Amino acid sequence: MPTLLVIDDEPAIRHAFQRAFRDGGVTVRTATTAAEGLAEVARERPDVVVLDVHLPDATGLTTFRQVRAIDARVPVILVTGHGTTDLAIEAMKDGAYEYLLKPLELADLRQLIDRAVQSSQLMRTPATMPEVEPAPVFGDVLLGRCPAMQEVYKAVGRVAGQNVIALVLGESGTGKELVARAIYQHSRRSDKPFLAINCAAIPEPLLESELFGHEKGAFTGADRKRIGKFEQCQGGTIFLDEVGEMAPLTQAKMLRLIQEQRFERLGGAETVQTDVRLVAATNADLEKMVEDGRFRRDLYFRLNVFTIKLPPLRERGDDVGLLIDYYLKRFGHELNKPVAEVALDAAAALRAYTWPGNVRELQSVLKQSVLRMSGSALLADFLPDHVLHPTSSVANAPPMNGASGAFDWDQFVGGRIAASSENLYAESLERMEREVLVRVLKHTDGNQLQAARILGITRGSLRNKIRTLGISIARSVWSDDDHGDG
Repeated sequence: MPTLLVIDDEPAIRHAFQRAFRDGGVTVRTATTAAEGLAEVARERPDVVVLDVHLPDATGLTTFRQVRAIDARVPVILVTGHGTTDLAIEAMKDGAYEYLLKPLELADLRQLIDRAVQSSQLMRTPATMPEVEPAPVFGDVLLGRCPAMQEVYKAVGRVAGQNVIALVLGESGTGKELVARAIYQHSRRSDKPFLAINCAAIPEPLLESELFGHEKGAFTGADRKRIGKFEQCQGGTIFLDEVGEMAPLTQAKMLRLIQEQRFERLGGAETVQTDVRLVAATNADLEKMVEDGRFRRDLYFRLNVFTIKLPPLRERGDDVGLLIDYYLKRFGHELNKPVAEVALDAAAALRAYTWPGNVRELQSVLKQSVLRMSGSALLADFLPDHVLHPTSSVANAPPMNGASGAFDWDQFVGGRIAASSENLYAESLERMEREVLVRVLKHTDGNQLQAARILGITRGSLRNKIRTLGISIARSVWSDDDHGDG
């Protein structure tokens, strides 16, 4: 269970954190002085530290810097009172994760700590390569023996120790973030912070501020200066996922940062010098985006220094069996439902399925199946219907609203929550994208040029999405999640 260490001499603040996490999920430890807090950090590394900048035995940034000296990877969140925000901003420049103003808002508190815990776990959870080191029972692993995966391991080994940009390409769900973490964890910067940013998940107007920060008054709602990730992650590694989603203005700023390691905060004139290593990833065809004028050619050349291409799961042959064995063992252990054997018909169905969502979909299917298990054998009855019957119009039909015939989001979301999904946001976006594409392609009778025009995307981009989402076009149009009459 993640551990949160709160170093604050005010009982009310310590109580606020205890109350925020009283439902479990995070273990809260407390300290009332700097000396006590530093001893706790040294004794047992917490996942996150919340630190008051004014303590009985220390003030200013002394304690923060001592925590960083013990382990620079521990996210530190500062708690400040009025008149101390300048001090907090200085700490952000030195690598603090975030700062909170008193009084604390419970909802914001919980959300911020959850993000910090995720960031901490990205740095600490192994992303191992079993060809180099043993595969762990817990943690994430780049597992596979096919020739394409062997090339991935070699590429990670070649680039990890070099201070150059790495560009990771692959379909959604193939493990691009795992490759980025493996590069980081085998690099010379592995004792410094690692921050992951999904460019597609942050609204376009906010992405520039998230990356580069902003000055007070830079835009409506900018009521205080904010330090961006590139300034905050000094000396560390930043992983930019879905880099193709950047707006043109952000692309221009990224180009300068890569060339000079310098940038300005949004709304500011001060030039900020930084030192970060960049790993970027995308499932888009950047070359095609360059041709279409949607991605800067000069930025593409800067990113494309060392490229690692991840193969889709459907092209990895016997690796599917290795992944099934590994994740069944892992999920069985996590859920206290050990899987002694896999029935032959279940194994055959899992191997025959094309896995349009790649390894991420495989993980989801196996966790669902283990949860549904009774006994110690994974039978075919426990597998989702769309895996058992990928061409069945009845078993694989998406949840529909009986009155309108429209996709039933309530049923979909409720079903995924009941199945203990840990990736519902991405699953919902993929489901929505698939629904829109299928409906438009049905409207155009499979004419991709006309469909691309209606969707407002290029034909090449549409082809990539059709392949990634498992949409088939013949005399009718359907997807792997919708095999109706079309």
